Amino acid sequence: MSDPIRLPHDPLSIIEARILGCLCEKQTTTPDYYPLSLNALVHACNQKSNRSPVMDLDEEAVSKGIESLRSKKLVAVVSQADSRVAKYKHTLDKVHPLPDTQQAILAELLLRGPQTPGELRSRCERMAPFATLDVMRREIRSMIETACPLVCELPRQPGKKDARFAQLLCGEIDLQVFESEVSGPVNVDVAVALSPEAEARIAWLEATVAEQVEAIAALRSELAAFRAEFE
Repeated sequence: MSDPIRLPHDPLSIIEARILGCLCEKQTTTPDYYPLSLNALVHACNQKSNRSPVMDLDEEAVSKGIESLRSKKLVAVVSQADSRVAKYKHTLDKVHPLPDTQQAILAELLLRGPQTPGELRSRCERMAPFATLDVMRREIRSMIETACPLVCELPRQPGKKDARFAQLLCGEIDLQVFESEVSGPVNVDVAVALSPEAEARIAWLEATVAEQVEAIAALRSELAAFRAEFE
């Protein structure tokens, strides 16, 4: 890539990319449970389905990632009258205004890494439908041919028919590193794409457990404060 990328913010870390991708995904796939609490966001980041690589992040790592994303104007805190805990939403559309189709593409690239147009079309279906593969290719091309490209095309892997595309929110791709990685054994992605119904059910369970844990912690804190008044 000859021309440097001019992002309106510093490049994202791998943890920030995971957090932002999760918020974009959950906004569309499980809107009833969005925005997300910290616990729910940790669970979303550590999902074993629809993620590559699979991560094991704790609350401290996710909290630091949230604060960094807030400084980049990509995440905001949401205060809700009916909730005891802070919740978070992405503000990607304010920094990088994109149609729903392109936001879905970017979310998948943030969550799974480089992918072919065919893989993206299949995996984006739960967030935004693409009528044909040519439609997907046009959307990708539009994200490349802008003043601030958000996607780039990677060198085609040996023996592969289709090129893969990667997101650029994490900065420019080091092609030398990429080529050295793909010259070795290629890991097979065996993650199963869940249906929207299954995603919604999992998100409901995760959100319910997270809310209960937080509510119990708040009650314990209040009880301790109450007891302290009589000691």
